[in-house]
Amino acid sequence: MGPLLLQVKRYIRKGIPNEYRSLIWMTVSGAQAQMEKNPAYYKKLLEMEEDPKLVDAVKTDINRTFPDNVQFRKTANPSLQDALFNILVAYGNHNKIIGYCQGMNFIAGYLLIVTKDEEKSFWLLDALIAKIVPDFYTPTMIGLKTDQQVLSQLVKMKVPAVAALMEKHNVMWTLVVGRWFICLFIDILPVETVLRIWDCLFYEGSKITFRVALTLIKYHQASILEANSFPAICEKFKEITRGSVVEDCHVFMQKIFTEPGRLPLATITKLREYSRAEIDAQS
Repeated sequence: MGPLLLQVKRYIRKGIPNEYRSLIWMTVSGAQAQMEKNPAYYKKLLEMEEDPKLVDAVKTDINRTFPDNVQFRKTANPSLQDALFNILVAYGNHNKIIGYCQGMNFIAGYLLIVTKDEEKSFWLLDALIAKIVPDFYTPTMIGLKTDQQVLSQLVKMKVPAVAALMEKHNVMWTLVVGRWFICLFIDILPVETVLRIWDCLFYEGSKITFRVALTLIKYHQASILEANSFPAICEKFKEITRGSVVEDCHVFMQKIFTEPGRLPLATITKLREYSRAEIDAQS
């Protein structure tokens, strides 16, 4: 990595100022280039013939999206529900294989809060789903299942006592970290902390999700190990996403780059290949 790119990486890791966040996410993710290459595409997607199944699925989840945020209430003027509906229907028309999948409403809603722009949110959603977390939202969710298995392998390597506890009580990783991955930490960690994680996610890719998950587990290892039953373990995994460590986003972001130790992309790639093969063999 050249000196300029290292500088950009350092700048992004320190947190992008709010007023530049939308611009930088659009640029580093490639969403801006895609939007410029396809100027009328989003509008065309909205003009396509309605798919009743898609529309119903989206409408069902719209009211469940950030119910505590006044901007997303039906009564708000303007209500972000309309823009969110458009983004999700447009995406379903754009990617027929995925259509709409639960969890995408939170992702798109979050993008809308940051960009305040429908079309930009659509292209950022596409960058996330197509490149950054591929196969997370497909019907089989194979990418999501793979990454959860990769995390379990990484915990075995870096926090073996927690891995042993999970095995002893037969706790499936998907039960305790499924929402972390599918919502990319939205509604799991405080808003400021999630924004900082996403700054890195758009620039450095999905490796960041493992750093965040490993930091939460490793830092709270002693507390998790106090659990001595299946329900107690599940409760501990809820507790570790709250408290002063995650509330101070500067401290937490420093921790995610130190606490888990080295995490080479080559290791993650190898673990992904191994996990994917294992899942394919089971299905």
